[in-house]
Amino acid sequence: MKPTFSLAALSFASFFASADAPTPKNIIYMIGDGMGPAYTTAYRYYQDDPSTAAVEATVFDSMLTGMAHTYPDDDTVVTDSAAAATALATATKTYNGAVSVDAQKQKLKTMLEIAKEKGMTTALVVTSQINHATPASFTAHNEARYNYDAIANDYIDNKINGKLPVDLMLGGGTQYFIREDRNLVNEFIAAGYQYSDSFAQLEQIEQVPALGLYAAKGLPFALDSDPLRLSKMAHKALSLLEQNEQPFFMMIEGSQIDWCGHANDIACTMAEMHDFAEAIKVAKDFIAKNPDTLLVVTADHSTGGLTIGAKGQRKWQADVIKGVQATAEVIAERLMTSDNMQEQWQADTGMAYTKDHEVLLTHAKQVDEEALVLTVKKLINEASFTGWTTSDHTGVDVQVFAHGVGREQFNGSQNNVDIAIKLISFINKQ
Repeated sequence: MKPTFSLAALSFASFFASADAPTPKNIIYMIGDGMGPAYTTAYRYYQDDPSTAAVEATVFDSMLTGMAHTYPDDDTVVTDSAAAATALATATKTYNGAVSVDAQKQKLKTMLEIAKEKGMTTALVVTSQINHATPASFTAHNEARYNYDAIANDYIDNKINGKLPVDLMLGGGTQYFIREDRNLVNEFIAAGYQYSDSFAQLEQIEQVPALGLYAAKGLPFALDSDPLRLSKMAHKALSLLEQNEQPFFMMIEGSQIDWCGHANDIACTMAEMHDFAEAIKVAKDFIAKNPDTLLVVTADHSTGGLTIGAKGQRKWQADVIKGVQATAEVIAERLMTSDNMQEQWQADTGMAYTKDHEVLLTHAKQVDEEALVLTVKKLINEASFTGWTTSDHTGVDVQVFAHGVGREQFNGSQNNVDIAIKLISFINKQ
């Protein structure tokens, strides 16, 4: 088991050198779930303009400050999202599956809770259900991340100085917040929150506090729906917080980068990366107008063991990926019901329909839809020379990016808890 890190043990020593650092008024904390270094590199090539000699930089390149170690307090060096998010939210390592509780299952105070105690406005904006592992670790406390109903209850039961912990929430999760045993949405409305359940009516949210739930669980994938749904939610949230004028703490998660990585679906992954990158641009635009704001971007872990190049070939065909118009699951669904496999395949992937494609896809279709999904991914990965080593997480270090006042505090190689220590120190100076 790795040694436990705690805020109490490390905060003073780790932040001593930066005690005189300027204090940001607002903090925007962005987490690309599953976004390891291969993801940001692949995104650079994916976004490249092939008509120019140079490979163009992305929003990530201008903000890179360091790397972070992600291992949990567990008998492994490979973390899950809950343990990693707990470290990023509380500055304490814990076991896989824990939601802001320590190895003894005792509650850990999160930076969002501290921000609320300091009178800051608080916000969560995610593409998963808002009670998923990462957002939950900023707001709730539970020994197991999959206790979704109990975690949802914490969003209204976990009072901070008599107030609800989160002032603004945008994401998915209606099935956990509107249940037979308890209707949390009605409780939020009774507490003065504006409620929205239609993404098309996002702009009609006019106040803080507010709750927007736009799917039963996670929002539809970017590739299958609105390609910029996270960046639109981030823009709306920041516009509301700017009107509010109070200092704020907001966590924004690109939740489904990880889900696409688990699926080994490269087109899905790049679409989620693009939405996340655009949300970062929204945050940077806000800082241009509000320079007393700090933006920190990182990942909880990497997913899938993504490699840029495969099959012994020194190539990666981003143009193949750009031609794919839907996730592998949606493509397979359409192929299952299509009377013209060739026409459907070409429409959804932009790829040629060879004899080999016909044999493989026809056979998979005869087996079942799951086999067809796997075949679709196999063909796209092979054509683009995309490699994957696992359908789960890996233990590689992740990148740290920062912009705005205090960005220099995140330079170099650091533990993921160090990011939280520094942010909590800023919040405590409010």
